[in-house]
Amino acid sequence: MAMSVGKEDGDDVPMSDINTTPLVDVMLVLLIIFLIAVPVVVESVPIALPKTAYEVRETKPENVELTVRGGPGDSCEVYLGMRPIDSQALLDTAVKKLEDAVKKAGGAENLTEDTMPEVHIRGDVNTPYKCIGGTIFQMQRAGFARVGFVSEPPPGAAVTRL
Repeated sequence: MAMSVGKEDGDDVPMSDINTTPLVDVMLVLLIIFLIAVPVVVESVPIALPKTAYEVRETKPENVELTVRGGPGDSCEVYLGMRPIDSQALLDTAVKKLEDAVKKAGGAENLTEDTMPEVHIRGDVNTPYKCIGGTIFQMQRAGFARVGFVSEPPPGAAVTRL
């Protein structure tokens, strides 16, 4: 290993080139240190995630059963029972259904959690979120406080209650 001070023609001019090998070595060592140290420093908030279980629910006649799926293009299709319904008609129908439930109970003060009608939404697996979210929004505007999703358990899954 020799050090070159100048050119071969006799000029004693110092070289201005930098040897980058030590710089690359230091950068690689720092990269390895940061890759090891960063996961240790990152903290997460401790939370208890919900356990998933399928619970069989009874369908009451006062519940609103909706089916939502994505339509052609970027549209949404909402069905009340087997009948397609648009957004405004859904709101009007939901308000009427809730008013009927209040009258049947003898006033809003007589409604309990058990007698309050619910909305059950069946959504296709390929339905865009905006369709499901818009349906939930319309039902909340109508006054429904409880919205549930109907799902199909995987084959062979046991039905358990939490």
